[in-house]
Amino acid sequence: MKKRVLIIGACGQIGTELTTRLRSIYGSQKIIASDIVEDSTGLLSDGPFEVLDAMDYDAVQDIVIRYEITDVYLMAAMLSATAEKFPMKAWNLNMSSLFNVLNLARDKKIDTVFWPSSIAVFGPTTPKTGTPQRTIMEPSTVYGISKQTGERWCEYYHQKYGVDVRSVRYPGLISYKTLPGGGTTDYAIDIFHKACKHKKYVSFLGAKTTLPMMYIDDAINATTTIMEVDKEAIKIRSSYNLSALSFSPEEIAAQIRSHIPEFEISYEPDFRQAIADSWPQNIDDNNAREDWGWKHKFSLEQLTEIMLENLKGKY
Repeated sequence: MKKRVLIIGACGQIGTELTTRLRSIYGSQKIIASDIVEDSTGLLSDGPFEVLDAMDYDAVQDIVIRYEITDVYLMAAMLSATAEKFPMKAWNLNMSSLFNVLNLARDKKIDTVFWPSSIAVFGPTTPKTGTPQRTIMEPSTVYGISKQTGERWCEYYHQKYGVDVRSVRYPGLISYKTLPGGGTTDYAIDIFHKACKHKKYVSFLGAKTTLPMMYIDDAINATTTIMEVDKEAIKIRSSYNLSALSFSPEEIAAQIRSHIPEFEISYEPDFRQAIADSWPQNIDDNNAREDWGWKHKFSLEQLTEIMLENLKGKY
């Protein structure tokens, strides 16, 4: 079957690297990148790019029809810290864009949907360690509420209309290719930039705040793997737990100091501390590993080496 892919939100942290990976797999002309703004980086210039408002159903449908799209990856979203500042904007973007894509799939205009969820679906009452696939979810952030709601709608559209929708709950993601994007876990990207530029960092999370994290290549591998397996392998249509690493600011700082001995870190927790405190410390992702063969590759030591090696030259 011919596969033609639309990535919505392709200029974001995940979207940029996902576009690059999918173009390497299927060919540049079969992967249509889109975002609400032009690609100012030039990273996506090797294939088709469309300016697209994910909340505009007619515009999304037009591109789907024009390019004969089979698969849609909906990566557009307003992340946790930014969403707390603009609650209704975040809700409208995160939900309207999802409904647009689910409805296109319901109406048989596309075959398969990838929609990312997040550890933000968990809340203060969720077990903090070994968080199971099915557990108490009472999210306390706008972002988490929208993601939990999205999970329920994904499962509903699969059960009611047979929509082939696939999802993973991303932990915090770390990449050197894109700047922090407004998420609570993005300190783990910013700390490397500040280490290379200033040799010091002021953390907006407390020293021992442990959160689930992942190097971006592992996240991209999970995303492409879940979309390539037969649909019979996908047993969970809300979203799969996904896990690789868990660490705190003081632990990542210690790793950085092994490469940059003069690096200093201080702590000034802000409103994002409460968000982080509501999330798990580590997650049980056995369902993903058993159902469709997920496994991570990168350790904290490897991640640190990769980030510093690639960022040192920028400063």
